[in-house]
Amino acid sequence: MALQSERPLDSTDWKILRHLQQDARLSYNELGRRVGLSAPATAERVRRLEEAGIITGYSAQIDPAKVGMQLLALIHLRCDQGSCLLRTSTLDEFPEVLEVHKLSGSHCAVLKAALSSMKHLEAFNHRLSAHGALVVHLVTSSILPHRVIDWEQLDENFDPPDYPGWSKP
Repeated sequence: MALQSERPLDSTDWKILRHLQQDARLSYNELGRRVGLSAPATAERVRRLEEAGIITGYSAQIDPAKVGMQLLALIHLRCDQGSCLLRTSTLDEFPEVLEVHKLSGSHCAVLKAALSSMKHLEAFNHRLSAHGALVVHLVTSSILPHRVIDWEQLDENFDPPDYPGWSKP
């Protein structure tokens, strides 16, 4: 499966991607040991994955609750005409926002925000509502907060197995 690269990803590429998604701090020596390549060959593979835009960056994952942001909210926003959040504001105005996704359908965006308290949420909602109608959902727990992308075996003919509670597309 090519995924926007000039060549299909091979088994070694997928192994590298799996390991880096689980621990981006691996040295080329350790990563190479895990995937069966020398450190220079591993570094070259990673460089090509970066140049192809498959690897887009490296970052630390932080637990918002451990840094004082106990509330996590998913907010559906329907912007008013002429005051679209995405066109009339900057991210600096909303430091609570962790993610923004444009949507199709009745709402124009969904935001993921980390907040310290209900009072903070109320103030944030007040600032955000200047842009339009909000539907706020508080996250009570996160079952799958981050998932490793591992689609090596996935192709156009993929027929997912039946799993209780999961429906086929």
